[in-house]
Amino acid sequence: MTIINIKNMMTESGVAFGTSGARGLVSNMTDQVCAAYTLAFLQGLNLAKPGQKIALGMDLRPSSPAIVRACAVAIGLAGCEVDFCGVLPTPALALYALSAGIPAIMITGSHIPFDRNGIKFYRAEGEISKADELAISAAVVDVPEISAVTTPEINPVALQQFIRRYIDLFPADLLTGQRIGIYEHSSAARDCLREILTDLGATVVSLERTDTFVPIDTEAVSAEDRQRGLVWATQYQLDAIISTDGDGDRPLLADEHGNWLRGDIVGLLCAKFLQADTVVTPVSCNTAIEASGWFAKVLRTRIGSPYVIAGMEQAVADGSLSVAGFEANGGFLAGNGLRVGSHTLAALPTRDSVLPALALLALARQTGVKISGLLSDLPQRYTASDRIQNFPVANSQALLARLSSEEAACRSLWGEQLGAVVRYDSTDGLRLSFANGEIIHLRPSGNAPELRCYAEADSMARAEELVNSSLQSIAGS
Repeated sequence: MTIINIKNMMTESGVAFGTSGARGLVSNMTDQVCAAYTLAFLQGLNLAKPGQKIALGMDLRPSSPAIVRACAVAIGLAGCEVDFCGVLPTPALALYALSAGIPAIMITGSHIPFDRNGIKFYRAEGEISKADELAISAAVVDVPEISAVTTPEINPVALQQFIRRYIDLFPADLLTGQRIGIYEHSSAARDCLREILTDLGATVVSLERTDTFVPIDTEAVSAEDRQRGLVWATQYQLDAIISTDGDGDRPLLADEHGNWLRGDIVGLLCAKFLQADTVVTPVSCNTAIEASGWFAKVLRTRIGSPYVIAGMEQAVADGSLSVAGFEANGGFLAGNGLRVGSHTLAALPTRDSVLPALALLALARQTGVKISGLLSDLPQRYTASDRIQNFPVANSQALLARLSSEEAACRSLWGEQLGAVVRYDSTDGLRLSFANGEIIHLRPSGNAPELRCYAEADSMARAEELVNSSLQSIAGS
């Protein structure tokens, strides 16, 4: 046995909690590290009871099966039973665990590069909170040497239940006559998306399926993927293109022309379709949410699903009857009281990619327009984003400290073109509102050594120009 202090292990291994679970380099996610995290989750949160089932799932990263095996061993060491659900979207595992009233562990690095991976934890009630993360981090566990084991047998019920959630929710002819492309790449959601869309009447076109892991970031769509969307839409005469990140909890949706929609705009339209009275969303999302006037209340939070979930819980406590949450990456969290026609949608307060994609297709059919037509009634505010990779967090923090305290630092990056900074918002990172109405938001990633930049302006071209010029200035400073 080796006694492991989780807090010390996090420092030594670099595998630590970010905005969504514990993540790190695969080379540092040893059997011992993964087993220690699993034991800390089960024991630190008092979830380890004799015979307690623990749902376990994974994405398609090449490193995920080995991590699954290490976590499965640790589940057994804690006196619990492994309920292995195989490769499936994170929201499918979360739905299964929530409905079964059991904890869950998802092995996924989401959108981050393939040389990294992660572990995401769920209580029986849903995602762990930031307080739970602190309890896990403070745990001390005994970890034996991990022997080689086989991957557990797959229980298919979780994936089947997730598929049925949407087939039963929408009319069987919802997508009749529609040609929908699925940019499959290495998404854990690719097969269930095909089944759902086909059962709802669509003709599905498979695009770019691969056995090589592809790190799709729905907040920073590559120039190559932007061009692919345009080509595919014309080549296959598509009504829409749907994709997701690696674990299927963040959507990527393109209109009939192949233009990818921003995640916060997808969330905004989805919340409208589901008749939400309250929207909870991070500070990074587009201000069109408030300007639309569609919601009685909009609550802004820090970036990360735990903060959005906490905001949703607060909204319910304050009397909101129908609550929706979504993030800039498009991941949609279904709270209480949402409806699809006459059907009440069961709450699923974790990021999901399938619901927002189907909601926009349904909203387009309902209003008699193409996907692009859904944008015509929105306030003309556009958001762009990108990132600098391999940018140490310490460098990001030092930059934000200068910008928040030295007016000259802002002028050195942006000159006089934006006017004076009229508002500093440090809810998460640094969000600067300028006199000309434009917004620039800088934030270190919580999952990797990256600096993200979001910009908002009255045109997409201008928002993209602001992002590009800001990142170039920062990189050159």
